[in-house]
Amino acid sequence: MNPGAQHTDDPAAQPLRSDAERNRERIIAAARTVFRRDGLNASMASVAREAGVGIATMFRRFPTKEELVAAVFSDRMDAYADAVTVALDNPDPWQGLTGFIETVCAMQAADYGFADVLTMTFPTAKALEKRRDEAYESYVQLINRAKAAGRLREDFDPSDLVLLHMANAGVVNACGDVAPDAWRRVVALMIQSFEAPARGPLPDSPEHSALYKAMLRASPASIPAAEPGKST
Repeated sequence: MNPGAQHTDDPAAQPLRSDAERNRERIIAAARTVFRRDGLNASMASVAREAGVGIATMFRRFPTKEELVAAVFSDRMDAYADAVTVALDNPDPWQGLTGFIETVCAMQAADYGFADVLTMTFPTAKALEKRRDEAYESYVQLINRAKAAGRLREDFDPSDLVLLHMANAGVVNACGDVAPDAWRRVVALMIQSFEAPARGPLPDSPEHSALYKAMLRASPASIPAAEPGKST
């Protein structure tokens, strides 16, 4: 038998592989649309409908919602991490910090799904969480630079950024297209409250472990791949 000859016992194998890749890309594109519009509370079924695939096909490609979220938002998390790098390159520590905050909050406002992603954690999405951790380390540098320059209040804690993202996501999701720029006022008020000298003391910041639990609790629950449905 010629080893270079094509096997004919499964002539549909290659088309199926191509179809699988097309379905995957179609699902990711649909999820971008659905999550941007409806946030991460959108169901997997709504993504499947948008993609024009069966629910069984959906779960074969993405057995859990976390895997789909990671595929959809990996580039947005890269942009988030890049924004910190740009901020660190700014010779003015305060402008670097506030520019980063404004940039990231604008990213949240432009995409309801990403607004949610920054307030949640996804333990099984290793690459996504790795990029978040890298960005966090750089963000701590931003904080320290701004404090050393005397522009950021001394009692500012890194967890305050998480609280800001949570507040901004709430405003973005609540106001939607009715008052699409409301988030800008909230962010401006928050930034002004961060600036030194402080007008007064703050209550204690939440424990970082408690805040992590809150982000974990907010994350969309994984949906078992056994959900019934017809493949396309």
